[in-house]
Amino acid sequence: MITLKSPREIEAMKKAGDVLASIHIGLRDMIKPGLDMWEIEEYVRRRCKEANVLPLQIGVDGQLMDYPYATCCGLNDEVAHAFPRHYILKKGDLLKVDMVLSEPLDKSVVNVAKLDFDNTAEMKKYTAPYTGGVADSCWAYAVGEVSQEVKDLMAVTKEAMYLGIEKAVVGNRIGDIGAAIQEYAESRGYGVVRDLVGHGVGPTMHEEPMVPHYGKAGRGLRLKEGMVLTIEPMVNTGTWEIDTDMETGWAHKTLDGGLSCQYEHQFVITKDGPVILTSQGEEGTY
Repeated sequence: MITLKSPREIEAMKKAGDVLASIHIGLRDMIKPGLDMWEIEEYVRRRCKEANVLPLQIGVDGQLMDYPYATCCGLNDEVAHAFPRHYILKKGDLLKVDMVLSEPLDKSVVNVAKLDFDNTAEMKKYTAPYTGGVADSCWAYAVGEVSQEVKDLMAVTKEAMYLGIEKAVVGNRIGDIGAAIQEYAESRGYGVVRDLVGHGVGPTMHEEPMVPHYGKAGRGLRLKEGMVLTIEPMVNTGTWEIDTDMETGWAHKTLDGGLSCQYEHQFVITKDGPVILTSQGEEGTY
């Protein structure tokens, strides 16, 4: 079922989005060659406890295991849902960091600082039933000086995301978003992942409608004021096809070993156009 969000629900998601965006801003200076990737997970956990927000990815249902971390950290050919781990980042790496957070909560309801983030089953008792303000955003980071191939991929992926968001206006259709992203990325020689898509958000993490990053203009569900969506294109240097790590059922990689990049924002459709709820500042300038 697709629901149109109330002003109260949108404000709650904006509060969550402000916390999430501030964490991404903090990662800009942190992510450098020589950093242990696990420190990113630790940083996000610390920020969640300080702001009293729930890391809603911990405990998400999986085919083989529930997701155990506050972040997804995708390196180079990893497309999405890769685990943070002990890996020393190297000059030239392309890292994508994705997270989903609640709005700041009253400590009388739950004191996040006292939760054991390493106990997935216990965390799921708080994250799975949660309904309220939710924010979802992924950002890509160049580790030190990167190749022109990485720079170009990052630039095209980010622009594709913004082009998709521009199409998210009242009266347009879901297909208008996907077509804009696909046409732009493919015209520059890249593959757009089909298997993973954007989605509705709030009061839970994943809701209808699904928002493919490919498609035909003029097709699909008509967009309405009050919809809150994510647009999160995953763009590959080669084929759009991906493979899945079946030991965990989570990490996806490009099928051909090529690089993959992703940017994701969450936004609300208003009568005056889309308003980004996970903004890190002046849009399109970084």
